[in-house]
Amino acid sequence: MPFALLKYGLSNNYPFEKDADLPPPTALKKRYDVVIIGGGGHGVATAYYLAKYHGITNVAVLEKGYLGGGNTARNTAVIRSNYLTSDGVKFYSESVKLFKELSNEFDFNIMYSQRGQLTLAHTDSAIRAFRQRTEVNTHFGGNTELIDPQQIRELVPTLNMNPGHQPVLAGLWHKDGATARHDAVAWGYAKGATQRGVELHQLTEVTDIVVEGGKVTAVKAKQGSAEHTIECGIAVQAVAGHSTLLAEKAGFRLPITTYPLQAMVTQPVKPFLDPLVSSPAFHCYVQQTGRGELVFGGGSDPYPLYNSRSTLELKEQLLAHAVELFPFVANLKLMRQWTGLTDMTSDYSPIMGLSPVENYYLDAGWGTWGFKSTPICGQTMAELVATGKVPELIKPFGADRFSEFRQVNEMGATAASH
Repeated sequence: MPFALLKYGLSNNYPFEKDADLPPPTALKKRYDVVIIGGGGHGVATAYYLAKYHGITNVAVLEKGYLGGGNTARNTAVIRSNYLTSDGVKFYSESVKLFKELSNEFDFNIMYSQRGQLTLAHTDSAIRAFRQRTEVNTHFGGNTELIDPQQIRELVPTLNMNPGHQPVLAGLWHKDGATARHDAVAWGYAKGATQRGVELHQLTEVTDIVVEGGKVTAVKAKQGSAEHTIECGIAVQAVAGHSTLLAEKAGFRLPITTYPLQAMVTQPVKPFLDPLVSSPAFHCYVQQTGRGELVFGGGSDPYPLYNSRSTLELKEQLLAHAVELFPFVANLKLMRQWTGLTDMTSDYSPIMGLSPVENYYLDAGWGTWGFKSTPICGQTMAELVATGKVPELIKPFGADRFSEFRQVNEMGATAASH
């Protein structure tokens, strides 16, 4: 580390980088081998793996806003793999492994911090569910165990063990639970992709999908007042909460409903909470950032909506539950509140892979866990684009599972049940 710091201090990039992380904007070309719709974490991750590991660089990432400004910027940056199904655990465990090495992969600090996640059980039925979940996690690569109240007190001394007269009876302790800087992840992938020739076009909104003979041939996009028709061999849809709207432009429907998901953060205080603590019974989770702020999150709003506004009703409910878990936080001031858009499927698992339109690939249905899947999603979607074959890891998440009645049920796997 001292040598690395000295080397950096003597380089041309200190104190200011000689070359910008992202290249200046360029004109859209008439044709690309691959067009990726959505410049969030998933979109730029797919472009990065295509360029670095498959040598496919004639790629355009089209983002209607700015890099990582959608759901990538509107989450609570939680990383974990303690899911309910074997398919889910295997998929997210691979994502955790990739996250751990991303800073080295990018040569760019994503502020990865492994802190563990503690999920509280307040009833006997919750304990039985956690015991089953522990077995699935242990067998398929998740680092999870069931712990007792005394162990919980040692992990989180400040936790109220009898919140709302619902005693904490046990906990699901996920050692691999972590956080990372969400915008750093997006910038790291974008920097690596654009350095290899990928084009990132911000403020470029896709307005239509051109399908001829059942195959995607182009996308129509608006950039300022100019409209473009961009030919492509393959198109990848990665637009989070707007997945259904874009799919309709391609001529098919997705079994997805979009709900707002709100979170908020307090003023910074002295560090006291290392693990991420969640209670599905109270629909609340709490974590402390490296800057000392407390982040509160909970369940999604109970009605479909595409508006990313915050509400007083959710604020009051969520903070009341947070105060039950940690009573002294009632004295803190709330700094800000924000909302993302979650594209929820009926089984709470994503839709990845093929679509009814040839060469039009889907990256959708992430609900509340899109950020934590960013690396493995980018890797597997890039493999699909490069080879035309659906990777084994994401085969269970195909859109055809809904018509074949083989859903991957992850209901209840979230940190705060919806």
